[in-house]
Amino acid sequence: MSVCLLGMAMVATPLRAQDDAEGQMDAALTHSEVNNPQSGYGIDVTNFQSVKACYVGGFNTFVVIDSIDCAVDIITRPDMDTVRFVTDIYEGRHDLVNILRPVSVGFYDGYAVILASAKKDSSFLAIVDPASGEQVCRVDFNCSSYAFDISPEEVIVMGRNQQGYDINILDMTEGIQNITTLPDVCQRVHYHKPKQADRIQASDPIGIGLAVVAIAVVFLALLCISLILKGYGKLIMSTQDRKAHKAAKEATHAIATPSASQTSGEIYAAIATAIYLYNEELHDEEDTIITIQKVERAWTPWNAKYYNMNQYFNNKR
Repeated sequence: MSVCLLGMAMVATPLRAQDDAEGQMDAALTHSEVNNPQSGYGIDVTNFQSVKACYVGGFNTFVVIDSIDCAVDIITRPDMDTVRFVTDIYEGRHDLVNILRPVSVGFYDGYAVILASAKKDSSFLAIVDPASGEQVCRVDFNCSSYAFDISPEEVIVMGRNQQGYDINILDMTEGIQNITTLPDVCQRVHYHKPKQADRIQASDPIGIGLAVVAIAVVFLALLCISLILKGYGKLIMSTQDRKAHKAAKEATHAIATPSASQTSGEIYAAIATAIYLYNEELHDEEDTIITIQKVERAWTPWNAKYYNMNQYFNNKR
């Protein structure tokens, strides 16, 4: 009996160890999934992206943005009836940065949700009745917004400015058509992205490190410039030395050539003979008889000189 119990214990021990290992693996996998938002398990991740058009299958309705006319068209199937909601009037205006244009749309609880924003610090969220196109509720923001997300209890509107992001959280416990904007219920947070200057100031309040870095950069630049000028000077000197050596070599070669005082008389005789023979060959042999003939020409008016004279003198005479 004791032998059987011992055998059962020996078999159960590896099985229990295997189960514990599998449990630890499952726990580790679950922990990884929970801490990894991209896995899609454990944590709900919301990506704030602008939606230009959407379709609601239960209501057979399209919600489409017309950014040129600053309007949103609500189209209902099957007759494709269109209801237009205008976010802002743009005709005759020159302040283009202040025009509120639709940037994102949605549909929730039978209402069309429209987010309109200007390039400057102004935007609003409108709840519109899709049947009539009338505005049921509107919430204004002092920031430029670009996207929103709706949950059963709240609406999150994301905006951005030159310094960072604006996060507006609105309470929706009483329905989408009754969004509460009370300060004690809603949250409006401005997230300031730290700039490089702010980070440097935080790490070096007095500015000693920045001064050291600036001085080191200046001295390094001066050192580089001096090295470049020194190398350029050496290059010029080497070029001039090559030219001087070349000129000296040419002068030495000219001195080695025999001068006129060292030329023998035979050379002069040969040169004179060549010149004489050349001059003798320039002219052909000619006779010295010259013949002069007189040619008489008959008179014609063509060679009468008085026809070329001014008639004024002939008439005066």
